[in-house]
Amino acid sequence: MTHRISLAGIDVDLLPDKALFLPDSGTLIVADVHWGKAATYRSLGVPVPHGTTRTGLDRLDALLTETRAEKLLVLGDLIHARAGMQPRTIETLERWRDTRRTLSITLVRGNHDYRAGDPPASLGIECVNAPLHVGPFALCHHPCERDSGYVLAGHIHPVVQLRGRGRQKLTLPCFAFGARSGLLPAFGEFTGGGVIDQREYARTFVIADDHVIPLEPSVAVYAP
Repeated sequence: MTHRISLAGIDVDLLPDKALFLPDSGTLIVADVHWGKAATYRSLGVPVPHGTTRTGLDRLDALLTETRAEKLLVLGDLIHARAGMQPRTIETLERWRDTRRTLSITLVRGNHDYRAGDPPASLGIECVNAPLHVGPFALCHHPCERDSGYVLAGHIHPVVQLRGRGRQKLTLPCFAFGARSGLLPAFGEFTGGGVIDQREYARTFVIADDHVIPLEPSVAVYAP
């Protein structure tokens, strides 16, 4: 279930599939996709499952259909590593791109993108350095503050840990927004997460199944 908030003076939709949508401009924003990460691990001899890129593309395709987005912006780490761009992975991405040729895709390069190199030209992805200015926002990969706009970033793969009175612990991905910058959760299937200190953000929203839920600061200490 989509959760709409006002951010930097405009309406934005927080989507439970770890994406942010700007309805006025038809722009879908995701961070930390990490295509090819499983293939990278397999190239190192680590037995991880196949199909994570295809699963991620299916999720992305569903979001594009649901929102009718005309633009896709990626806040860094689209490709995990050069070793992950195996022929099978590239072919999967090219087949998907052929079904979405009218979609404008822009990548704001992240640390993994600099090491892996830009994606193949066949994918038709524009690659830029941070910041990318879109409306009131300065889009980056690394969290920071900029005078030129409200920063939206990734990199952290933010999660919140909810702790119950019986020592239960539940870790959930989240959106987190401060006075001048905000974090998006990692979109990728195989990414892990970094626990944030919720007290550093004015508003935090956890993702639980198909819901985006605003979280009061006290909830991060004790869950009901």
